[in-house]
Amino acid sequence: MRRFHEQIRDAIRRAVAGRSIHDIEQGEDVTLPRRDVSEPVFGHGTGGTRETVHPGNRDYVRGDHIARPQGGAGGSGPGDASPDGTGEDDFVFRITREEFMQYFFDDLALPHLVRTQLLPDAPEWKFRRAGFISEGTPTNLHVVRSLRVALSRRIAIGGETRRQLHALEAQLAEAMRQVPGLPDTISALKVQIELFRRRLRTIPFFDPFDLRYRNRVKVPLPTAKAAMFCLMDVSGSMDEARKDIAKRFFILLYLFLKRHYERTDVIFIRHHTQAAEVSEEEFFKSTESGGTVVSSALTLMHQIIQARYPSTDWNIYGAQASDGDNWHQDSVKCRELLIGKLLPASWYFAYVQVGEENQNLWEEYTQILDTNANFAMRKLSGPTEIYPVFRELFKKGGST
Repeated sequence: MRRFHEQIRDAIRRAVAGRSIHDIEQGEDVTLPRRDVSEPVFGHGTGGTRETVHPGNRDYVRGDHIARPQGGAGGSGPGDASPDGTGEDDFVFRITREEFMQYFFDDLALPHLVRTQLLPDAPEWKFRRAGFISEGTPTNLHVVRSLRVALSRRIAIGGETRRQLHALEAQLAEAMRQVPGLPDTISALKVQIELFRRRLRTIPFFDPFDLRYRNRVKVPLPTAKAAMFCLMDVSGSMDEARKDIAKRFFILLYLFLKRHYERTDVIFIRHHTQAAEVSEEEFFKSTESGGTVVSSALTLMHQIIQARYPSTDWNIYGAQASDGDNWHQDSVKCRELLIGKLLPASWYFAYVQVGEENQNLWEEYTQILDTNANFAMRKLSGPTEIYPVFRELFKKGGST
């Protein structure tokens, strides 16, 4: 699977394009051509020069060229069966649901996600070095620090004895320079010097007290808390085909968030002339419809941020899906809401227009695209473009 990572990803992309929302998390059969999975084999040739005699036949004589057999190699590939009836099928294997989702969301991340707050209920922990201690396991023993402590101990314990030894050695040298020398004094000094040297040799080179171990403490880490707002247009201009495309896009986003981020709140907002915060089931299954006032969803999103998700504690993200059909005056209001309120409070906001037509909402949003790095917009014209657009909007690279 590591070797054919790209082929598996391509197979998953093709599978997603033809699946329904309910079947999005199923496994998939992956087919690899036999020639791609074959391993090189080295063999020893006969070598040398040999003379052989082959019996003749009625069809060929010496010097005739034998044509290559017609037809394919057999198996599941194109062409006819091989002349001898042998061949090899393509290599087919099935990846599990977990493996499918792993490849499905490979290399995706919420852009610019940062850790903002320490959570007392279930904090994340990390071990950090915190100096040295005198007790620990052998694997944490710090040899250099232990030798340094041992050397310091030997210097401290033998300091006075060493000073007295140096003084006696100086007296011995002075006595031996005197003429005539004093044998009794010299002999007594040598005895005392040997006594002090023996005392220094009794100081152990290493003591269990000298052992020092690396100390590691567990400290809490800030936790990345994110709030993702999913805004979907359910007005009358959004027919069932467009709603299905928008729902598939949000299905991918929802599965992606639930899989990779434990502490992410997903807020579902549906709107026509009025916006309402709804449950997950109502967001994906409700059939309510009406006129179009897109600014109602953006206004509700701003109100929810102020009430429950302060930007100092939460990473705010937004994803909006609409066909772009809106009143011109309201589209201008949407642009002003994004510039003045939502984009300053959000790390990232993505707008997806379901349809290729250049509606007035698309034109208004285009005016803020170049001046706001945390804003992105794409068009979706069919189900086959959902996955590529989703990967482009949420590709990994901007998270911290």
